[in-house]
Amino acid sequence: MSDSTTVLVTGSSGMIGTALVERLLADGVDVRGVDRRSNCWSDAVEAVTEHVDLLDSDASTELPAGADHVIHLAAHSRVRDLIEDPSGAEENLRMVTTVLEYARQFNVDVIFTSSREVYGDKDHTVYTETDAGPRDVENPYGASKVGCEALVASYGECYNLRTCTLRLSNIYGRYDDYNRVIPIFIALANRGQDLTVYGDDKLLDFLYLDDCVDALVYTINRIDAVQGEVVNVGSGEGHSLVHLAELIADRVDTDIGVTVDANRTGEVDRFVANIDRSRRLLGFDPAFSLLAGLDQTVPWYLDRPELLDNIL
Repeated sequence: MSDSTTVLVTGSSGMIGTALVERLLADGVDVRGVDRRSNCWSDAVEAVTEHVDLLDSDASTELPAGADHVIHLAAHSRVRDLIEDPSGAEENLRMVTTVLEYARQFNVDVIFTSSREVYGDKDHTVYTETDAGPRDVENPYGASKVGCEALVASYGECYNLRTCTLRLSNIYGRYDDYNRVIPIFIALANRGQDLTVYGDDKLLDFLYLDDCVDALVYTINRIDAVQGEVVNVGSGEGHSLVHLAELIADRVDTDIGVTVDANRTGEVDRFVANIDRSRRLLGFDPAFSLLAGLDQTVPWYLDRPELLDNIL
């Protein structure tokens, strides 16, 4: 990435956005963020963030001009929320359309972050990029990501834009203030409450935040090599949620139980990303094991008890 490169990050106040903008600033990159909410984690990120709601009808004209690449992170990203209110799926499509119209107007590269939810729940565990189809999804969030992927690909074809789609596994680490599984487990364990796993054989791929940021930076640097590609970004390893709960309880240092209940409607039961393509095209190789990532994550949350209370 040259010193003259300008990167626009949507969703810059979220978990991944905050960490990515911090990394780009540290690397001396000209980076600008866009989010409809203020950044509560980093004054430096907030200083380069413009408050724009991508759902506004004229939002594409309000985005900062002059970007070479846009990394689109902004989305309604919690599966349970979109199962309860599927209107968020339609809003995800509107937000990506806003970004694509901006990219079309200024000829900007588009790096879109999709999700492992596009694979649904088949009769196997390890998924390659060719395993996803529109009939495979289990929930409105996954459906919205399939639709967004199609829009990104169509803009690349019709308007000669360089695009790349990264299908992210479960990203965890600091800056996550949503009630996703790892923050919830930490918050409950900190209160001394038992942890509940939904699905007796649930096994998922968890990727630490800094590894995810590495993959995004590698994508910018190798946009010529990955243009038009769809790439899994995960750890390449599966961990049962029962084991995850036990690891978190150990790190919180609390004597609690782990119970198992039935899998919930719309939730993927087993997923591990095949990351051969990301290794080959991006030079991506995760640096953090789940144990090492949790060693960073759990103390960060325990130092912020008010955040844990809000998550619950």
